[in-house]
Amino acid sequence: MHLDLKLGETRREMPEYKAFVGFNFEIQIRTIIQDSWSVLDHKIKYKKSIPNFLRRRINTLAALFELADREFKEIRLATEAEIEKAKSEETEDSHTLPEGQVGPTKLLKNGRLNAFGFLKIAKHFFKDYEFEDFKVDGFTEEIVAIEPEITRTDFNEYMKATISKVKQYQIYFESQGESKESLNPFTIIRHCLYLNDKEKYSSFLTNVSKEAFDKWLSENDG
Repeated sequence: MHLDLKLGETRREMPEYKAFVGFNFEIQIRTIIQDSWSVLDHKIKYKKSIPNFLRRRINTLAALFELADREFKEIRLATEAEIEKAKSEETEDSHTLPEGQVGPTKLLKNGRLNAFGFLKIAKHFFKDYEFEDFKVDGFTEEIVAIEPEITRTDFNEYMKATISKVKQYQIYFESQGESKESLNPFTIIRHCLYLNDKEKYSSFLTNVSKEAFDKWLSENDG
């Protein structure tokens, strides 16, 4: 996209822009891939008076960049659509959590856990936390690597069954005078999954974290 512009009225009155008042200028807006092609295109010294087989290779390369740009846009739009779809899908599962916490009344229909399903459920339990995309992606991959058949309903059930206890531990952990650490939502989820199945999710916590958590559980089991 090419924009032909000139200084607006406000900037024309600013001393630092006086020298440019009479000029028009152009701004080029490109995607990352378009910019990459532009840079590479300038590196190709001869593009016109060259043998046909070289011209065809250049045209093929240009087409590949165009395809990549289009696919990247389509993937981005499809990802946004999946996130919106995750927000609107429902499940029959909606019962009360311990201590009056209400479980999600609108969750994804049951299916294999993926990043979109994880985000939908996690944001219910941690409404004010801003989950970073790449962390959600990597964390979900960790869970699925341990339990390949885990569904979205499974994950939701694990959270509902254990989060009350883990949040009690969080209060204890963060109240310790010698510790300035806090448990962020990802760490809380790690503890929830570990508490749900200590053998399966043993690797989700460090040995030090497991020992401290297990010790607290043994002292506060009732």
